[in-house]
Amino acid sequence: MQKQFGTSDRAADFYDRQMHDFLTPSMREFIAHQTMMFLATADAHGSCDSTFRAGPPGFVTVLDDRTLTYPEYRGNGVLASVGNLTENPRLGLLFMDFTRDHIGLHINGSAQLRTDDEQRAEYPHLPMDAAPGRQPQLWIHVTVDEAYVHCSKHIPHLEHAPRPRASDVHRPKDAAYFTEREPACPGAFPSSIA
Repeated sequence: MQKQFGTSDRAADFYDRQMHDFLTPSMREFIAHQTMMFLATADAHGSCDSTFRAGPPGFVTVLDDRTLTYPEYRGNGVLASVGNLTENPRLGLLFMDFTRDHIGLHINGSAQLRTDDEQRAEYPHLPMDAAPGRQPQLWIHVTVDEAYVHCSKHIPHLEHAPRPRASDVHRPKDAAYFTEREPACPGAFPSSIA
């Protein structure tokens, strides 16, 4: 595709300047301040899943310049990403700064699933209460293969705001969201969305 679109030289320059097989000091510092990331996995057949992870700043811990880890907490019980990682350890992480520097960081690598006891035995400095009241079910231990910038050109600016109280928001409970089996009229959106 680079040949077809005439971008081979630009791509080669990007690979040379921006693509790393380790985390630079500035990347490690960037990760330490992030409160969210996007996660992409695929099963053994290539069926993909993308999801979102969040926590307090530093919920993803950089262990060294080629390794990082993050906790997996109890969720909806589907375990799509963890299930995919048992079949195919390859994953992609995307950290986005929407509020200050408007920059992103891609990390591609491979994962190992570790229990809390296993991970803490090897890395006793991991935060004990990164998400107050929640205990990790697993740790995802990531070996970095590629790390590179996501440019700021189309990253929107977002502001932190307090979450509205549940009584102020008129919406279905999470378990009732997106549960329609089929649209009222094939090809049409439900009237509440249109």
